[in-house]
Amino acid sequence: MPEPIRVFGADYSVYVRIVRLTLEEKGIGYELIPVDIFAPGGPPDWYLDLHPFARIPAFEHGSLHLFETAAITRYVDEAFDGPALQPAEAKGRAVMNQIIGLLDAYAYRTLVWDIYVERVSKPREGKASDEVVIASALIKAKTCLAALASLKSAGPWLLGKQLTIADLHAAPIFAYFLKAPEGRELMNEQPALWEWWRLISARPSFAATEPTD
Repeated sequence: MPEPIRVFGADYSVYVRIVRLTLEEKGIGYELIPVDIFAPGGPPDWYLDLHPFARIPAFEHGSLHLFETAAITRYVDEAFDGPALQPAEAKGRAVMNQIIGLLDAYAYRTLVWDIYVERVSKPREGKASDEVVIASALIKAKTCLAALASLKSAGPWLLGKQLTIADLHAAPIFAYFLKAPEGRELMNEQPALWEWWRLISARPSFAATEPTD
């Protein structure tokens, strides 16, 4: 009997969705165990045994416990059958890792928290947007999109013909970013990224991991 796979986190989380997208693309069954780090009092005490920094996601495959999204997605790709989600050659893997690093270090905070949350999420909750934060973020976002477009290979996906973890890492970030009108305006300057978004957002894995709220 296969060892069960469990993902701990909330479906609204960008990084939980990255892990879930990877599992879906590999055709692997899993259970999502809800953990809300923004709940009053934080996550339950037992969760600290899985993630000592109380972040999400955490991952369990039998006796193996992992945290950090990059470690989880690479494990899933390498440990299970299904389409390869990493380039076979070193140069391709280096570019993939560079794109993921760009997304983590520069794009995630800017596109999600400083643009989507400020422009879309806060007003939905009756809070005022911080226009100074948004204005500053838009400058950085333009650089992020230009850098990503420059790293994109010819073909449907970020690495060209092969769908990789880089695409799955980027998709949840852009799902939030493009809910903001400023996000859509900036994407109009990058037609290759728009076409990439059209393709990645149409995949069954994307629909299967859509947040419930």
